[in-house]
Amino acid sequence: MSPVANKCIVIVDDEKSYGELLSQLVRDNLNRPVVAFAHPVAALEAMPGLNIGVVVTDYFMPELDGAQFIRRAAPRLPGVPFLIITGHPVRLSDNFLDDLPALKAVLPKPFRWQKLAELIVRHWPDEASRPKLSA
Repeated sequence: MSPVANKCIVIVDDEKSYGELLSQLVRDNLNRPVVAFAHPVAALEAMPGLNIGVVVTDYFMPELDGAQFIRRAAPRLPGVPFLIITGHPVRLSDNFLDDLPALKAVLPKPFRWQKLAELIVRHWPDEASRPKLSA
């Protein structure tokens, strides 16, 4: 596989078991490596060593919220799209998200994993290596 095809999906969610479950579902059905982090600061530290296609982050986390995380991560990852998942009423049109051009979607919890997988595929930065949802 080429390095482009090996791009991974990063999932950042402070609820470790939820992040791991979501990672497994996405990995199994998009046939892409998935790297999960329970701490946004740890994710920021690891990102330079990863070949990232899409980043999925929870919004409410104790160290950094999703918007703060994206503000720090996006400049380090030019061209990488970010998706927020949240159990709270946050919309892409909310004013505090206006300065996040890398943010492509906000997905409210609960959601079906297929919806997240569809968003990952839709916003994948490289059409040639875009993952395909398993049947």
